[in-house]
Amino acid sequence: MSNLKLESAERASSGEFPMTDADFTTIAKILYEDSGILLSSSKTTLVYSRLAKRLRALGMESFKDYCAYIAGASGAGERMTMLAALTTNVTHFFREPHHFEHLKNHLLPPLLAKAKQGGKVRIWSAGCSNGHEPYSIAMTLLSLMPDAADYDIKILASDIDPNVVAFGRRGVYDEQTLEAVSKDLRRRWFQPSGNGFEVVDAMRDLVSFRELNLIGDWPMKGTFQALFCRNVTIYFDQPTREKIWYRFCRYLQPDGWLYIGHSERMSGPASEFLSYEGTTAYRRLAGTVR
Repeated sequence: MSNLKLESAERASSGEFPMTDADFTTIAKILYEDSGILLSSSKTTLVYSRLAKRLRALGMESFKDYCAYIAGASGAGERMTMLAALTTNVTHFFREPHHFEHLKNHLLPPLLAKAKQGGKVRIWSAGCSNGHEPYSIAMTLLSLMPDAADYDIKILASDIDPNVVAFGRRGVYDEQTLEAVSKDLRRRWFQPSGNGFEVVDAMRDLVSFRELNLIGDWPMKGTFQALFCRNVTIYFDQPTREKIWYRFCRYLQPDGWLYIGHSERMSGPASEFLSYEGTTAYRRLAGTVR
């Protein structure tokens, strides 16, 4: 969900469904508890406009009814639908290109050399949105090793939103979306599919899409040499943000790299284990994270 954007709004709507301050507070509280996303009162109009569609679909007459539903045991599925409705995934291929240049020129060459000798390469795209980031990683990797899928090389692509996970797993993008992809990369790693272009198997085989909540349990057993989590933690409060960065340290190998977004700044306990090495790029230092 690396790439979630909650749009601004100035005032609450007084449209067809009654919505009180208490209703907004309930929605914001549930969103925070489920995802860690902090929803300020300036987003009241956004919440109304996005969720009014859900009230119509569910045949409800007020936000009070909707809040009672999502707060109940039977509302778990709707809470996920609410999350998707209140967030917009802003992303594109090779966003913040300096990270991919660093990946290609510094991190990957020695890792791929070890992979040819039987070693593992593991990269995590945390908050992968519609798949642009993990497939950009895959194309960067394939530009150095076209037969990468024949080796023990894997990219984990995770997001809390099942809709964007399914989109990425399908791997079909329109021509406008592919504008940032060079003609050579497009020719090699995409094939025509209906009105769009589908990732080819050699790239698809490198990426595993999974639903994962960054404030929930992380089932992964191994560690990673690179971790992308860009423009995701800006939607969390400071304590949640620092907790997630600290957890990342446990999943990064020594000398592994963490790439964060251009507007994010590392702070908190993770700073003890992460050395700032360049534009929003941090190297994992030695040491045990408890």
